[in-house]
Amino acid sequence: MSGWFELSQKYLDLRSEARALAAACADIADRADEADSFDPDVRTRLKESGLAAVLVAAEYGGRYEAVDSLAATVVREALAYESGHLDSMFAMQGIGSYAVSVAGSDEIRREWLPKVAALEAVSAIGLTEPDVGSDLRSITTTVVEKGGELVVNGHKSFITNAGDASFYEILAREGDGYSLVFVPADTPGLSVAKRHQIIAPHVLGDVILDDVHVPSANRLGKPGAGFKLMLATLATFRVSVAGAAVGVAQAALDEAVRHASQREQFGTTLARLGGVPATLATCWVEIEMARSLTYRAAAAAAQDPLGALDLSSMAKVGATEVAGRVTDRCVQVMGRFGLIRGSKIERLYRGARPMRIYEGSTEVILDSLAKKLVKDRAKGATTK
Repeated sequence: MSGWFELSQKYLDLRSEARALAAACADIADRADEADSFDPDVRTRLKESGLAAVLVAAEYGGRYEAVDSLAATVVREALAYESGHLDSMFAMQGIGSYAVSVAGSDEIRREWLPKVAALEAVSAIGLTEPDVGSDLRSITTTVVEKGGELVVNGHKSFITNAGDASFYEILAREGDGYSLVFVPADTPGLSVAKRHQIIAPHVLGDVILDDVHVPSANRLGKPGAGFKLMLATLATFRVSVAGAAVGVAQAALDEAVRHASQREQFGTTLARLGGVPATLATCWVEIEMARSLTYRAAAAAAQDPLGALDLSSMAKVGATEVAGRVTDRCVQVMGRFGLIRGSKIERLYRGARPMRIYEGSTEVILDSLAKKLVKDRAKGATTK
């Protein structure tokens, strides 16, 4: 992996840590990446590495003063290079707990965030529903306040970490607005069903809430603040998906270069045959462009997450689309060896595909960016 983007020593050291953890999980990555629940060995190794603390503020047992988008992105690039399961396990500790960090009660923060940092508790966020994906304003899950308690009813679908999570941040309608509610996994009325699996197996399930009662203090922020908290989470972590995508693309290219350099056909190595050299070089060019945009966006998000959201969105689209193209080309370069079930390149190929959908699909993000572009142009603003 290239070091052309100038990271400070803090991030270089962090990247070294993450690469060491990824390498330590290489022997179990094939198994872990087919799992639909937490792989115990991956969890143990991630916990022992201390890297989950990157996703929690120092006040609550984390590593840095505040959650750092660039730090999360650097780590995800290194982890996704080796294992999607490891990358997801790491990332969701931040994505699923960020609203608690910025809007949870003091009691909830003190009790839960140190456990998140130490990977003693697993976090999750419940947004989508069986009939609701990107259009989250159409959710039907509800929360009603009664006698000092919040009563939650609904059905969340395709929820990462469902079944292994220690708590869920649940998005629900509250009156005319939307709120996020902190729901411990062992709360009566909450159940999990493993209804679905995707082409790149994932810890995934449906979360069903049937008259779930939690204290009113478990509302994260004020009533109606749910979308604002979601946006804050998105602004902080969307760019880290781009980091993971760059890691996947780099791993695929490394696999293809290794194969093409050793495979001989028609009296020469595959790496010097026909259109293969241009294919490999094109992959390299696109990965470096994606990495540069990703790190630029992540550095900006680390300073001002909401202010850098457009740039983070561009990086997410750009890097995930690059990962899709690169992994496809690399399978083609490797020919029949790229199609072998259980090979690393096949695993990377499947792993790249969902990245273009989750955390905002390419089409949804491009639509949002286009609206912003036209609006800014109408105001006389210029792109930078």
